[in-house]
Amino acid sequence: MNYIYTNQNNINMRSILAISLFTIFLAACSSEANQSESKGNNVDLETRIAQLEKENADKDQLINESLEFYTEIQSNLESIELKKDELRIKSTNAELSNDDKQWMLDQIKQINFLREENAKKVTQLNKKLKASDLKIKELESMIEDLVKSMKAKDEQIEMLQAELGSLDKAYSKLFDAYQEKAVLVEELTDELNTVYYSYGTEEELVKNQVIDRKNGFIGIGKKIKLMDNFNQKYFSKIDLTEEKEIFIEGSDLKFVTDHPSSSYNLVNIGKNTKIKIINPHDFWKISKYLVVIVE
Repeated sequence: MNYIYTNQNNINMRSILAISLFTIFLAACSSEANQSESKGNNVDLETRIAQLEKENADKDQLINESLEFYTEIQSNLESIELKKDELRIKSTNAELSNDDKQWMLDQIKQINFLREENAKKVTQLNKKLKASDLKIKELESMIEDLVKSMKAKDEQIEMLQAELGSLDKAYSKLFDAYQEKAVLVEELTDELNTVYYSYGTEEELVKNQVIDRKNGFIGIGKKIKLMDNFNQKYFSKIDLTEEKEIFIEGSDLKFVTDHPSSSYNLVNIGKNTKIKIINPHDFWKISKYLVVIVE
């Protein structure tokens, strides 16, 4: 009887010991998991910090380069204005010497050179901004202002060309040469006015690599945004100065990209919707791309 009792005690002790060891093992595993998770979080944080530092460095470099371009273009515009006024004053002289005529031809050549340089610099600046994938609204507005200034200056030069052409066809021909060789400001304007839109169901836009979908905790806090390297081919291209209405096949719309609500109205047409843009400049100010999810 004592033997049975002792044996039972031994079994109980072994059970307690096994449970204790198993509990210690679970605690150790949990500790290692927490340490691993903590280490993983630290690595993710360090990676994110390094990424942000690189983005800031790239942004600073782009801003500095853009300011250099801006200064050079403004300086060229001032030189053009000065030469334009000098040419107009000189052209009022009823008796122009050969030296005067040669001087005027040289000034026209310089004006054309500066105009070409400005057009090329704005093109380079615009390409740099696009290639950087950085959305800096101030720089985009700066480029638009530069293009407007260049276009206004070109209109003044065209008037001067007509005035000088009545004096000597050689002057007008030199201006014509500029029109043939230079990167035209109109092309830059068209590029700046070009915007894009895309719509479809959430599944369609994800499948065609337009939007990126990140789920939150148990479906809560789901985030949908335009992909970083989205599929450009799935967008339609329009001119913001001409197209004021966008027809969408669907009635329940959800905007993925940001567009001020005060800049547009939604008009239901049966089961479809028309986005009526009231203020194109405000509507496309934040994003040149419109992405809409339809139900």
